[in-house]
Amino acid sequence: MKRHGPLSFSSLIEAAKADNAWGDATIKTLLGRLMRKGPVRSERDDGHQRYHAVPNRPDYLAGEVDPLVARLFHGSRDSLKAFLEEA
Repeated sequence: MKRHGPLSFSSLIEAAKADNAWGDATIKTLLGRLMRKGPVRSERDDGHQRYHAVPNRPDYLAGEVDPLVARLFHGSRDSLKAFLEEA
């Protein structure tokens, strides 16, 4: 799934449908559950409701660091640690 910034409801539905064979009702149900549990929130922006992800910090960091470690340190976190200790 592509990363998106805050989306309007209709844009969120379109983005979800582009990656999944889900109907509108399924997406609305999932969105409601995600908002109740916290990983998605909505806010009013210029008169429009916008939805966006609320990343869990450890998951976000792993998602950013793991590809970096794979690309630059051949998957070795120890090599990254050694590099940072030398810097």
